[in-house]
Amino acid sequence: MKIIIIIKLQIMKKLVMLAVAVLGTTAMVSAQTTPAQTTPAKEAKAPKKDKKADKKAKKAEVKAEAAKPEAKK
Repeated sequence: MKIIIIIKLQIMKKLVMLAVAVLGTTAMVSAQTTPAQTTPAKEAKAPKKDKKADKKAKKAEVKAEAAKPEAKK
């Protein structure tokens, strides 16, 4: 009878150690969510628009439309 109890205790001890190892590994893996962040890459800026050229183009467009005679009805 004592031998059965001793064997059961040894098996239970091994199962507990296995459970601790699995849970510990799981905890360590989940704790490492993101690796250490390296220096971020610089983002390329969009090219600047030439505001003066846009204004000149709009003025020329308006002048061209004003210069057109209206069609007779």
